[in-house]
Amino acid sequence: MHKMTINGQIKEFPRGTLLKQIAGEYQPQYENDIVLMKVNGKLYELMKEIPEDGEVEIITTGEEIGMEAYRRSVLFLAVKSIYDVAGHKLDKVTVNFSVSKGLYIEVSGHKVDNEFVSKVEERMRELVAAKKPIVKRSVSAEKAVETFGRHGMKDKEKLFMYRRSSRVNIYSINEFEDYYYGYMLPGTGYLKYFALYPFDEGMVLQMPVRKAPNVVPDFVPSMKVFRTLKESARWGEKLGINTVGDLNERIVKEGLTELILIQEALMEKRLGDIAAMIAADRQKKIILLAGPSSSGKTTTSHRLSIQLKTLGLNPHPIAVDNYFVDRDHTPKDEDGNYNFECLECVDLEVFNRDMTALLSGERVELPVFNFKTGYREYKGDYLQLGPDDILVIEGIHCLNDKLTESLPMESKFKIYLSALTQLNIDEHNRISTTDGRLIRRIVRDARTRGADAQKTISMWPSVRRGEEENIFPYQETADVVLNTALIYELAVLKPYAEPLLFAVPRDCPEYQEAKRLLKFFDYFLVAHADDIPKNSILREFIGGSCFE
Repeated sequence: MHKMTINGQIKEFPRGTLLKQIAGEYQPQYENDIVLMKVNGKLYELMKEIPEDGEVEIITTGEEIGMEAYRRSVLFLAVKSIYDVAGHKLDKVTVNFSVSKGLYIEVSGHKVDNEFVSKVEERMRELVAAKKPIVKRSVSAEKAVETFGRHGMKDKEKLFMYRRSSRVNIYSINEFEDYYYGYMLPGTGYLKYFALYPFDEGMVLQMPVRKAPNVVPDFVPSMKVFRTLKESARWGEKLGINTVGDLNERIVKEGLTELILIQEALMEKRLGDIAAMIAADRQKKIILLAGPSSSGKTTTSHRLSIQLKTLGLNPHPIAVDNYFVDRDHTPKDEDGNYNFECLECVDLEVFNRDMTALLSGERVELPVFNFKTGYREYKGDYLQLGPDDILVIEGIHCLNDKLTESLPMESKFKIYLSALTQLNIDEHNRISTTDGRLIRRIVRDARTRGADAQKTISMWPSVRRGEEENIFPYQETADVVLNTALIYELAVLKPYAEPLLFAVPRDCPEYQEAKRLLKFFDYFLVAHADDIPKNSILREFIGGSCFE
């Protein structure tokens, strides 16, 4: 018998008991579905037998790691169903990127229309009703390469050619085999909540999120962001780099020098095009730049300013943070901590007064916020705008018109930027934009703020909540969406991030996330930073930027 402590009570179970049997016994006590378990702090899938005596922590879809396992399993179900409906002679099924709260999927070799999408969703629901087991088996890396080559999954075949790990976990539903990065649920009967929508040239698999795990949210695509993501994906296709395997192959066979030069040239051209749009409309006097954490706002504002100068304009940077209210007036969150993410932490009256005065040609003394004392200070920094002067304002609320409510709309030009990762692990495993930004931030925080990876990871959920509330709802209001992700950047960030992640203690809550990111980096070969230009966005994170 195994002695297990669950919710403070000791219970005994026969050896060989599956964790999903324990989940079934305890499910009535939980509002959300139990999908994973921790035993003595180690995470296990429910198809696993009880590994040892010890403390059990139940994981539901109401927790981030549980919801990610749920979404991953629904994706596996969708891919399996697409092949069931279309037949296994399809050229390729590619899971591209996030749209709304779902994933955009393209199917090569078959017409994707309303009828096809309806049949795929119908097949998914048939498999859910049948409660088919999701079976996991471990094979050698050599066997995985052979298996996926036989199935025509060339991206996976290439991925495992460059991976050090000697074993690979393969999942199957009936006869259909696939590989997924991360934990899975034990069967299709758990996968009750999803919807499938025809969209653009493919379909979107819409799924719940952690805040409402039993509800499929409305399908509300952000078209400007989608078009930017699709453009980036097509650009990757032209370069022949869609997946990590493609990138690794380029590193081995050619190196990245030319790729880096091409990507940086593309970024410079895009910034030049944006600057030309601004210069063509002389009413545009206020450039508003916003984006989530680690999207490269600082470097982008500098590089855009240089492009504006080449067109005869004289840009002046303004940081919204310098208009924070005094510390004793700063709002607090539900935990009693200062909430520097909300709009109310900005002195909107003073900010609008100063910006209106500048637009009117008046001479204005600009403040500097002293973060040590918590008060604004005035040190004789005066500004007066001439005919060719222009303001470049950076801040998380810059897309929200409430920040600049007293300023005329015709004077504003809004730019939304984010690191919208265009690279996939393979055809069915995407790299989330959130992971890319978190890795950027871990590296930068260690270099510039002396913060270790544990601290950055612990703060990340709060950062993400602030983005969900204050940035993402306004992204479609931007005049321009700029993607700052670099197709090669994770290979460059790897040697900077790995030591920081290895330093996260095993006995802290952040260890599981650090372990996941370390496993993620196993897919990548290292690329050195020698060829990264000093004005690159990547230099904002690894150091050596000419703008520092």
